[in-house]
Amino acid sequence: MTGGVILIFLYAVAIFAGFIAPYRYDQINDESFFHPPVWPRLEGFHWVVPRSDQLPGDFAYQEDAHDTQPLHFFIHGPEYKLLGFIPLSIHLFGTGNDNYPVYLFGADQFGRDIFSRLIYGSQVSLSIGIVGILLSFSLGMIVGGISGYFAGAADTVIMRLCELIMSIPALYLIISLRNAFPPGMSSSQVYAMIVIILSFIGWASMARVIRGMALALREQQYILAARALGQSHLWIICRHILPNTFSYVIVAATLSVPYYILGEVVLSFLGVGIQEPQASWGLMLNDARNTEYMQRFPWLLAPGAAIFVTVLAFNFLGDGLRDAADTKQN
Repeated sequence: MTGGVILIFLYAVAIFAGFIAPYRYDQINDESFFHPPVWPRLEGFHWVVPRSDQLPGDFAYQEDAHDTQPLHFFIHGPEYKLLGFIPLSIHLFGTGNDNYPVYLFGADQFGRDIFSRLIYGSQVSLSIGIVGILLSFSLGMIVGGISGYFAGAADTVIMRLCELIMSIPALYLIISLRNAFPPGMSSSQVYAMIVIILSFIGWASMARVIRGMALALREQQYILAARALGQSHLWIICRHILPNTFSYVIVAATLSVPYYILGEVVLSFLGVGIQEPQASWGLMLNDARNTEYMQRFPWLLAPGAAIFVTVLAFNFLGDGLRDAADTKQN
């Protein structure tokens, strides 16, 4: 239940990213390179944000506790599109003054707000898992259902194909397929390609499991009755066999989503996934590869914490669903 609540919160934040984030993901502030986190504080009955000035030297900042700016809620800011098509400019919070930035998680090497990029990046990293699962599991269920229902030569050919795909190391296959696409692709095209690649390598294992379940179900009396009534093979597979695999599929999908999220993270971390200036957790984590950056600017590791919490929440939810679906324990 805790994992489910955390995931509901994370996906709600991703949906309303433009409203929650105080800045755009690509908004650069030339005076805030590697700016440390700035949190509002309560003065009297108002929240205020102190001013931080860069000192001469190497990305050092000094906070002026007496020079503050009030923090406003539901303030006008950079325009964005809510849900992808509703143009708005209202943000949850902000100061309205670039000299008093609200950097909850600090700024990166380009002066971009890490909190805003983290929120916008969740739209890519979290949606890839869901979309990838829908594509790969749908294909795996259909192929596995056909293989198990017809058996014989069709089963042999399909299963050998699945074994061929599963025998190739997933990471090398992902990188090879990604490099096969032309360079200079837009972020939306890269996003679509990553989803297709992850779905391509993920359907084979699901097909093998569904095939085994379909082999057992095809001899059940209600399947034989459907055949005797003259129902088509496609109708029997979609109406009688596949629905009986949903309890397993739901649990397996929940446990598999983290692998799709981590697949995007790995591709972006290696520089062959989402490209600048678009934001994703893997691309942001790539900025923290520098050992010096990690030591001096630890707030660059914020995407790693988001990935850790998300993967842990999915695993908790999957374990709970698996226990609930286990008839031997109920």
